[in-house]
Amino acid sequence: MQSHKLWTKDFIGSSFINFFLTLVFYLLIVTMATYAIEQYHASISTSGLVSGLFVIGGLTGRLISGALIHKLGANRLLIITISICIILIGLYFMDFGIVFLVMLRFLHGVPHGMALTAISSIVAQNIPESRKSEGINYYSMSTTLATAFGPFLGIFMTQHTTFPVLFLVCLILMGLSLMISFSVKVISDDQSQAIHTKALKFKDIIKNSIEINTIPIGIIILLLSFAYSGVLTYLNLYASQINLTHIASFFFIMYSIMVFLSRPLTGKLMDYRGHNIVMYPAFIFYALSMFMLSTVNNGFVLLLIGGIMGLGFGNLQSATQVIAVKSASKSRISVATSTYFICFDAGLGLSPYLLGYITPITGYAHMFGLMAIIILLTGIVYFFIHGLKETKEKLAK
Repeated sequence: MQSHKLWTKDFIGSSFINFFLTLVFYLLIVTMATYAIEQYHASISTSGLVSGLFVIGGLTGRLISGALIHKLGANRLLIITISICIILIGLYFMDFGIVFLVMLRFLHGVPHGMALTAISSIVAQNIPESRKSEGINYYSMSTTLATAFGPFLGIFMTQHTTFPVLFLVCLILMGLSLMISFSVKVISDDQSQAIHTKALKFKDIIKNSIEINTIPIGIIILLLSFAYSGVLTYLNLYASQINLTHIASFFFIMYSIMVFLSRPLTGKLMDYRGHNIVMYPAFIFYALSMFMLSTVNNGFVLLLIGGIMGLGFGNLQSATQVIAVKSASKSRISVATSTYFICFDAGLGLSPYLLGYITPITGYAHMFGLMAIIILLTGIVYFFIHGLKETKEKLAK
């Protein structure tokens, strides 16, 4: 008989690993452009490449991680990739020039993306089916908290300490992740065992990296993360322009507080009432926060916006992940997870590059207003690709 227990040793350990991995991602993503400029006198475009190539590497890693989970098993892949990440972070302490740093960022992104997919696959398989939405909501809080504290801590450390200290913190976090990974097990890893000894061909890699049924909700999270990446990339510069730099880093703290308070409720709501009851209000909150950001002129309102965005994107992030996992059969949960995060990272990585062409024309304020429109249009797309279907299914019961 399947256990309905959620807060197991494996679930808690997996959540900590995911938090540490994501924290390292954001610590580096918000600081590496500054590091490239200060350490190597890199141009703005080169510094952006240093920052963004990590995401491209992560996408590459996620693309092949589904097949490797099938080949090696999620636990083994997790341990291997975290170990590689530790070695690569150690290379940040070496000064071999800007070209080496660019290559290192891409190489580091590959195993990091694979590790994130592996741990998410482990969690998705371990959560009891009857508590799937609630469990993924709690688990994804570790991502959201890291998303909030990572930028805050990264900006704080660049102002009050040195980059070697920041790299050392990343090294310690990855070391803790490796220690915990040895104790985390997959309760049921049937899909890994089924072809554990079978050699995978290229077509197998594609098949086991992309879940077709997950692509529709993947498009939704791609557009939503595209908008959020605009905040990550340009909020600090925008705050400097409107003389709110001293408040900007606390924006992400308010974001995380509201996510922390709302996630338990929204997880249970989705388990009992479906996804739409969370998704539609979250779209509204997210768009509203972007519209407000485009007109903000004082610190209190900026913090308020952070809280509203937490209710919006913070819950959209977990709800779409629930939908992604439920879109696939149990044997392809790891592939659905990989597909979801490929789309998520694509939006996160493409945004700084594309908005870099738009922002000089529109200005930061109008750019955030444009993101609000994109969010509302994404809500309409969601209605047609998932929301309407769910409503019809509920009415048919």
